[in-house]
Amino acid sequence: MSDPNTADCDSNLHASYYADGMQQVETELVENEQIAQSTYRLRVAAPTIAARAVPGQFVMIRLAGVNAPLIGRALAIYDIVNNDQGDPTWVDLVYLQKGAFTTPCSQSPVGTPVSLWGPLGNGFDPRPCDRLIMAVGGIGQTPMLLLGREANGAQAFGRPNGWAKDVELIYGARNEGLLAGVDDFRQAGFDVQLCTDDGSAGQQALVPAILEQRLQEIGDTASVRVVTCGPEIMMEKVAECCQKHHVDCQVSMETPMACGIGICFSCVAKVKQADGNWDYKRTCVEGPIFDAGKIDWS
Repeated sequence: MSDPNTADCDSNLHASYYADGMQQVETELVENEQIAQSTYRLRVAAPTIAARAVPGQFVMIRLAGVNAPLIGRALAIYDIVNNDQGDPTWVDLVYLQKGAFTTPCSQSPVGTPVSLWGPLGNGFDPRPCDRLIMAVGGIGQTPMLLLGREANGAQAFGRPNGWAKDVELIYGARNEGLLAGVDDFRQAGFDVQLCTDDGSAGQQALVPAILEQRLQEIGDTASVRVVTCGPEIMMEKVAECCQKHHVDCQVSMETPMACGIGICFSCVAKVKQADGNWDYKRTCVEGPIFDAGKIDWS
């Protein structure tokens, strides 16, 4: 039987983004540290997942042996860390402490057993461009570190890399304390622009306004590409801005997921079809990455 992860498996029965190739791992927390206000980064040893993942994919994770919550929580893959031999070994996830999984997880010490399965979802397309702009808000920075590193050629994931000349991050939050991982993005060589609702860091502005300003400054946007993740209203405004300037834009939808593998249909998004109508698509399998112009935001 052919590998369901290969492109020639894109059929009605086995599309490359289906969960056929996921791995389930029983492991434990190697690190679990606070990196911003109510925001934590955990690390687990999961080499079979780390070796398969591409930027934009996610995993489902739950505390092993805990029945509340019973189902896993979908978290974007934030980073993949190699061992001394250069082999992908550890998976980093960043999460906001606010619910039935993330609150006990934030209180769990190193060595706590966890279950995770993935990688899941379709991931971002490695579309060549001169300038990649990552426009994110809230906790939406989490899928962008790997994408930016792939774009500038610093990291490879078994597909083309080094496909952008410049990488920018526009990152917004309510206040300075909620900005998480900023140093990681700067150390990766990205141009980082911050904005906050209260002006405590960067400009006192919203992400779509900063993006509009940048696109006007650039002028010729023919080889600019935008990717976005964060609150839905922010992504909608980013999509409108990109449409106005004729800029290629992909969105990473943060629709809440239950199963993560396309069984329950709880995470559907309205996506426009070629005939102009829309249909429901599962964020966990047909997404979470969609072309911004195909999302019906109503």
